Amino acid sequence: MSATPFADECLAVLDRTPATLNALLRGLPDAWTTATEGPGTWSPYTVVGHLIHGEKTDWLPRLDSILRHGEDRTFDAFDREAQFRESQGKSLSQLLDEFQDLRRDNTARLRAWRLEPAQLELKGTHPAFGPVTVRQLLAAWTAHDLAHIVQISRTMARHYRLEVGPWAEYLSVMK
Repeated sequence: MSATPFADECLAVLDRTPATLNALLRGLPDAWTTATEGPGTWSPYTVVGHLIHGEKTDWLPRLDSILRHGEDRTFDAFDREAQFRESQGKSLSQLLDEFQDLRRDNTARLRAWRLEPAQLELKGTHPAFGPVTVRQLLAAWTAHDLAHIVQISRTMARHYRLEVGPWAEYLSVMK
């Protein structure tokens, strides 16, 4: 447990994301895990690589920056396409294991900080948004996980867009 109910709410989701992705993706044929929604979109495999990169360079490093430097140091820019380089040659199982290990370590670190309610309002400087709070960062991390779970599910469902035939009319995910 952390020191704030808000952080605990975030952790309730953040802790579950690796298991959710593992249950959804591990062992599936490549047709499911490499499917995209078209040019310039990401497959489930790509999304897992992106989540790994975020664990290494985004959420906790930025939280650490706020706690150490406040608004005096702008966050490093986040490379939204680093996963294309960093995931090369790795299987989806390897990526899922790596994500699980990184997330376990990061949530343990977050808990160890035992953030106090006042710390949720501390500010850092985002390179594009300017001032952001710890609360906003934790909320964005949580919503980011959920958004990518939706993205993965939507991409997988749309893989069968043509195969569902007339049922597409009743499946809102197909639109």
